[in-house]
Amino acid sequence: MVAQTIPATMQARSHNGRMIELTNITKAYAMGTQTVHALRGVNGTIDRGEFIAIMGPSGSGKSTLMNIIGCLDTPTAGTYILDGVDVSDMTDDEQARIRNRMVGFVFQQFNLLPRTTALKQVALPLMYAGFGRSERLERAKAALEQVGLGDRIDHKPDELSGGQQQRVAIARALATEPSIILADEPTGALDTQTGEDIMALFQELNDQGITIVMVTHDPEVAQCAQRTIQIRDGLIVDDGRGQAEGDA
Repeated sequence: MVAQTIPATMQARSHNGRMIELTNITKAYAMGTQTVHALRGVNGTIDRGEFIAIMGPSGSGKSTLMNIIGCLDTPTAGTYILDGVDVSDMTDDEQARIRNRMVGFVFQQFNLLPRTTALKQVALPLMYAGFGRSERLERAKAALEQVGLGDRIDHKPDELSGGQQQRVAIARALATEPSIILADEPTGALDTQTGEDIMALFQELNDQGITIVMVTHDPEVAQCAQRTIQIRDGLIVDDGRGQAEGDA
């Protein structure tokens, strides 16, 4: 693997069991002459090894919050500590390195390349991380075996069921051994039974110590998580610990 130099601003602080620490996170967008406040001072923590569901109505700010947690966006104000690293004011390049090193993503629509085998799909992020070809393929194969697709490594998306495609996407997220997996409506494109199978897989991964944060609109899916965070109008109204924004 090619070593990556992490700038001083990306050095980890002392670890205290927290995977995520959000302090007064705000996010505002300019829409013409108006300012839209997507997040209005969000505070919260997620511990290492937790399985968290984020729920809220359309426009509540849950997608914006997920994007900030995944270092796809930066807050307008506030502090975000991810696995001991302050990522609040990072440049785009610094955020990209953090994403590749710390975060695995799973999306509703799988986001697979149509003409690429499962093995190469999973190996792709490892190429961006600087791994050599042989190690990329070895780790990709191990990730596919971990999600039960060791016999499907040479299959392309159109040769796989929806559930199998989502398992490829999960293997791709696991390949870089991230600190956290972010799942955005991971069962939204699946039938009920397949969705249950995918949630069982997430629970198995969580049992292995992987931190998982999932956005979902489905209360039954949210029940698979250890804790549900409810967000509305850019604020956390229930953090699953019996507290809301502004509580002591």
